[in-house]
Amino acid sequence: MSLQSILPTSEITDELVVDTGKFANQTEPNIIKLTHGEKYLTSKWYTGSGEIAHKKDGRSFEVTANFTLTSEVKVVEGIFKPENEILANIYNSLGRCVAVIDQTVNELYGEQVRKYFDAHEIPLEMMAFRAWEVDKTPETVHRILGYLGKDGCDVSRSEPVLIIGGGVLSDVAGLACALQHRRTPYVMVGTTVVAAIDAGPSPRTCTNGKQFKNSIGAYHPPVLTLVDRSFFRTLATGHIRNGIAEIIKMAITDDAVLFELLEKYGSRLIETHFATLGENQELAEIADDIIYRALFSYMKHEGTNMFETYQDRPHGYGHTWSPRFEPAVKMMHGHAVTTGMAFGATLAVEMNWLKSEDRDRIIALCQSLGLTVYHPILEDIDLMIEGQKNMRRKRGEGGLWAPVPRGGIGACDYIQEVSPELLETAVAAHKAVCSTLPNHGAGIEMYLSDLGLE
Repeated sequence: MSLQSILPTSEITDELVVDTGKFANQTEPNIIKLTHGEKYLTSKWYTGSGEIAHKKDGRSFEVTANFTLTSEVKVVEGIFKPENEILANIYNSLGRCVAVIDQTVNELYGEQVRKYFDAHEIPLEMMAFRAWEVDKTPETVHRILGYLGKDGCDVSRSEPVLIIGGGVLSDVAGLACALQHRRTPYVMVGTTVVAAIDAGPSPRTCTNGKQFKNSIGAYHPPVLTLVDRSFFRTLATGHIRNGIAEIIKMAITDDAVLFELLEKYGSRLIETHFATLGENQELAEIADDIIYRALFSYMKHEGTNMFETYQDRPHGYGHTWSPRFEPAVKMMHGHAVTTGMAFGATLAVEMNWLKSEDRDRIIALCQSLGLTVYHPILEDIDLMIEGQKNMRRKRGEGGLWAPVPRGGIGACDYIQEVSPELLETAVAAHKAVCSTLPNHGAGIEMYLSDLGLE
């Protein structure tokens, strides 16, 4: 009997011979490539294939599997206007939409969302969850799982959940989708700057550990991310400022043109909430261009390294030490990131990777937008070393691989290790640089409590 007879859908590159119920010894491994019929797909959002090879000893084999996903990102306008059919086209064929929405977003836009699905005659099941930083916990993930599971909406494994909210909700609700049926697809509508250009399209869903941000999670990107800056109109200005830090990191490490646009228009984007306050079509087009460039730059690296199998990740700039000091002083995430970026730039100068003029330009941009570039927590060297230890474990022990700018703005490289001596020297140098700045490098509304989040 050949394997062709028992695996009729297989493509067998080297037919195996069965002798008295055992594999005959072969000089080379036999490889069977398995393909599957489209009609057997669990969900149209994901595909996969694989191969299995038995080795010549006849007593061992090796399996290799490939998983394919497509994650689309669109910059759109008026996503919940009835004439916009993007969401209707997804949920019409499913017969309903199961949605998770941020509590504050529900108060502001919930009625608009309900009217949209009513207009398209699509039943909507939607539950609101508070999603502050303090709510980024396993308990919140379990509450969302209760809503999605058998005791709630009982979502199907092929049914994309609609998530509407900011960065915290995208992280915890995305993680809940990753756990539900082991992988349930979702569509992300980001309503904050962070969610729109960073946390929303990111494959990294997560919740916080006790002392380290985002330490528990899974890689599970949305199948579709919709970015509509009209939601920015109702954000507090502090949230706009907080989110723009994630655009700055991509400008510094990957896109010098984006950096120049931020230097020229960054302050106006904050004042006008990305051109949603007032009627300025020219600024609106610039805002869309900045959002698109940031998204493309981010997903060029994040999306093509979907499971973080490699650590050459420019979007980790500003995120090497901040996951440890951010919760310690309860900083807003964007302020913690710019503090980490500014320090990283000084560290790059100390290593002769970056000119001091470029470092000063980075600090000047962050400061001009009211973002923090220095905090005394950096002087806690033991905490910084502990942060490096945590990050090294998170990045696989091959090295710290801290991304910092190198050779100028728009490019970066990765520091494999930062010794305690170099760390202490760079902190002292950064403190000296920032000591002449207004307020010694502190930003505007830099703590969670400043925006009522804790």
